[in-house]
Amino acid sequence: MSEPRINDRIRVPEVRLVGPNGEQVGIVAIRKALDLAREADLDLVEVAPQAKPPVVKLMDYGKFKYESAQKAREARKNQANTALKEIRFRLKIDEHDYETKKGHVSRFLNGGDKVKVMIMFRGREQSRPEMGIKLLNRLAEDVSDLGTVESAPRVDGRNMVMVIAPVRSKADAKAESRKASRGAKGASAEVKSRREREAQAKAERRDAEADA
Repeated sequence: MSEPRINDRIRVPEVRLVGPNGEQVGIVAIRKALDLAREADLDLVEVAPQAKPPVVKLMDYGKFKYESAQKAREARKNQANTALKEIRFRLKIDEHDYETKKGHVSRFLNGGDKVKVMIMFRGREQSRPEMGIKLLNRLAEDVSDLGTVESAPRVDGRNMVMVIAPVRSKADAKAESRKASRGAKGASAEVKSRREREAQAKAERRDAEADA
């Protein structure tokens, strides 16, 4: 994205001027707008070049660029790409296997990842798509506190596919994980500190008894 034109690079006879606090000044000659910018020790920045006349704003352009760069850097820092995990089910799955696979789905969703759930049909099972829908709907209901159905069950060749999206973003999941880790470290340090105090108290009692 190209940078906007500023100050003397704005070559039009008149502009619609916006003040530094967003106030509408109105349509003025470009010379007057530049004079106002110099008087206020600010820059004249073209913010809507396609408008007629172009819209310009009085601002500290250096500060604006710095703050924009900071925000972009922070956004990249917090950004986390959501992965698409895949879990495969058989139509005739026993309860233990179902609970195990449901646990995997819950873990992925809790970590902020989408989950592509696939049921693989064998032989005559392809004539019972309603059974696949029933199984997928059951799973969606069981993990509804962690994710929502983004793509409803649909037949894809010999398989049936459904996509579940996490309720919270991956960035939020990572932030909560870091918070929990810090809390665990703090609790561990508190336990250690308490043990050290108890050990010191015992040592002091032993010394007092020895002196007696």
